[in-house]
Amino acid sequence: MKRLSKKLGGNVNIYAKREDCNSGLAFGGNKLRKLEYLIPQALEGGYDTLVSIGGIQSNQTRQVAAVAAHLGFDCVLVQEDWVDYKDDSYDKVGNIQLSRIMGADVRLDEHKFDIGIRESWKAALAECESKGKKPFPIPAGCSEHPYGGLGFVGCADEIINQEKQLGIKFDKIVVCAVTGSSMAGLVIGMAQYNRHKDVIGIDASFTPDKTKAQVLKIAQNTAKLIDLPIELTEKDINIDTRFAHPAYGLPNEGTIEAIELCGSTEGVLTDPVYEGKSMQGLIHKIRNNEFEKDSNVLYIHLGGAPALSAYSSAFK
Repeated sequence: MKRLSKKLGGNVNIYAKREDCNSGLAFGGNKLRKLEYLIPQALEGGYDTLVSIGGIQSNQTRQVAAVAAHLGFDCVLVQEDWVDYKDDSYDKVGNIQLSRIMGADVRLDEHKFDIGIRESWKAALAECESKGKKPFPIPAGCSEHPYGGLGFVGCADEIINQEKQLGIKFDKIVVCAVTGSSMAGLVIGMAQYNRHKDVIGIDASFTPDKTKAQVLKIAQNTAKLIDLPIELTEKDINIDTRFAHPAYGLPNEGTIEAIELCGSTEGVLTDPVYEGKSMQGLIHKIRNNEFEKDSNVLYIHLGGAPALSAYSSAFK
């Protein structure tokens, strides 16, 4: 990201790994990397319906809907009211619109934000079973699934190979953290190379203690799956909590400025819920000299730009 790097003073070299264009399925995104590990279970187990959950503008549910359409599964999506954002079109455009276009059974639910297992999701699974379906459960962000962290272990391996191809080393890796499995997978993936402390999470949940505990739990589980010879502790999980305010899904002035700065310098779109806040964190850290001079910093773009249309009033 040469122009953004120059705009921010030229002292840090920003690179981006573009999970937002990692697939031809409905604008891609980080959840597809995780679903590569979950969906074989659904195929091999004879399941017929993918059941997942997220907020009204969930990237997770949009990507599950895309995979379901691509592979011929039915799809049930629980869309809870996680964000206190008032706009007449919020539940009609963006990610939720795309999920409806792809044929998913979209169910709006009034329950508020939390990163744990949700009763509304359990109820949707039970309803499918009562109708004779065989539903495959996919939790929010894929994060509570035992294999949820494996996709970003693979991402870390790709990063190491891409460093060799580029002839550089990334000094720090910046990634958004909410339900936790993207960051956890990266931490474990980089731990294979004794570089886990290079990963910096930017909290966008505004429930940072829950997020940090979940990242650690997923990381420890994923470490067992790949037989990692070291055991990670809370000290190995680095999450910056300064940018999630005022709440999950609600951008602050710095978020909007980061979205517009990244868009106007690079033609790269970030969203108000996740990547806008991680980009805000990246920009703030560079402006405040929190990276060493001439560092190569890798920004993991997890996707989410389809949600932008649901936040049109924030960009008047």
